[in-house]
Amino acid sequence: MLKVGITGGIGSGKTIICRVFALFGVPIYDSDFRAKWVMQHDTWLQEELKKAFGEKIYGPDGSLDRPYLASLVFNNPPKLTLLNSLVHPRVKVDFTNWLTLQHNQPYILKEAALMYESNAYKQVHKVITVSAPLEVRLTRVLQRDPHRQATDVKAIIDKQLSEAERQRRADFIIFNDDQQPVIPQVLALHQILLHINQ
Repeated sequence: MLKVGITGGIGSGKTIICRVFALFGVPIYDSDFRAKWVMQHDTWLQEELKKAFGEKIYGPDGSLDRPYLASLVFNNPPKLTLLNSLVHPRVKVDFTNWLTLQHNQPYILKEAALMYESNAYKQVHKVITVSAPLEVRLTRVLQRDPHRQATDVKAIIDKQLSEAERQRRADFIIFNDDQQPVIPQVLALHQILLHINQ
């Protein structure tokens, strides 16, 4: 089975592109969603996170206090590295388990914002990047997340791989720039991916 990664900077619209692929019946593994799920349900990981960041990262009801955890790691590179070193291997196991349920599919998509930064690209055969200009991405995020400020979004963008580097590393690029229709691009790429393994 062909494993395809899909990535893009914050606000590029990769989730929308994944929804279009899903309309064609392509199974999608959402790494960010699954990471949250694993942090909430993997008891070994919960214990390791409590040891590393303190009991307060989980509330009295057992739910992960994500804003609090984010406040601990966002501007602290060593703590962010520690968090990633605990979470990413458990997500990798979760992805492997999920793959076993998709064995009849011609290909799957693994959506990951940090495809290269987390080494998730090593788990896939091909990578798609969703590309959009910085101004468009900034506008989208500020409309989607009213709690964020432009400086917050720029700080996130600065921590992600550059657009040029993502494009250089990608096997395929989908332009989601509000100028080029995305459905024909996805449909054309879907046909290519269906025939790669034939």
